[in-house]
Amino acid sequence: MVNEAYAMAPFPGGNGGGTGSLFMSMLPIIAMFAIFYFLLIRPQSKKQKEHQLMLDNLKEGDNVITTGGMYGTIAKIKDDVITLQVAENVKVKIGKGYISALKGKED
Repeated sequence: MVNEAYAMAPFPGGNGGGTGSLFMSMLPIIAMFAIFYFLLIRPQSKKQKEHQLMLDNLKEGDNVITTGGMYGTIAKIKDDVITLQVAENVKVKIGKGYISALKGKED
């Protein structure tokens, strides 16, 4: 049992483990974080910024699509509540965050 303990001990003189081996053992974790950042986190935050910019620039008369798939024209904007006209004499109030996209002008 004592021989096994000596076998697991680092080499005398400190050559067994140093900062180089610590860095090399952390390298795969750092690489995985970089891959996650560039493939998942960065594009998602960019998309979120674009969506927030679109929400900030909404105005009355814009044709929009909600996250539920409802098409409508903005009749009124008040703080975070938007009144959509979905048909003639049919208006629906929804939260501003539920607008998913702008739609082109209807003919």
